[in-house]
Amino acid sequence: MNPLIAIIEDDETISQMYTYKLQASGYRTIVAYNGEQGLKICEAQRPDLILLDLRMPIMNGDEMLEKLRATDWGSAMRVIILTNISKDEAPRSLSVLNIDRYIVKAHHTPQQIVEIIKEVIKR
Repeated sequence: MNPLIAIIEDDETISQMYTYKLQASGYRTIVAYNGEQGLKICEAQRPDLILLDLRMPIMNGDEMLEKLRATDWGSAMRVIILTNISKDEAPRSLSVLNIDRYIVKAHHTPQQIVEIIKEVIKR
């Protein structure tokens, strides 16, 4: 079965673009529009990888990641931060929350991000 990617992104246009791009590359996708929904769908579906935005309503990405890492099922889940916040501005807590990659959206094309996802899933 093809890998399942959770896209946790509050901008609907961006989440649709990545859904389309990932599905065209053979991945299955699920989407959540805030960290609270993201945590629920990740617990229910156990994706192979999470694409996680940081700035979102209700629960932001770093809060969601902290809660995810505190669970048995989410402690080793692969996570790529996909945000427009530079690494210098990122919450300090990310450094201890075991992320696989940190990507600034504006610096990468969707195709480059698909290639990074392939690389992270193969590890």
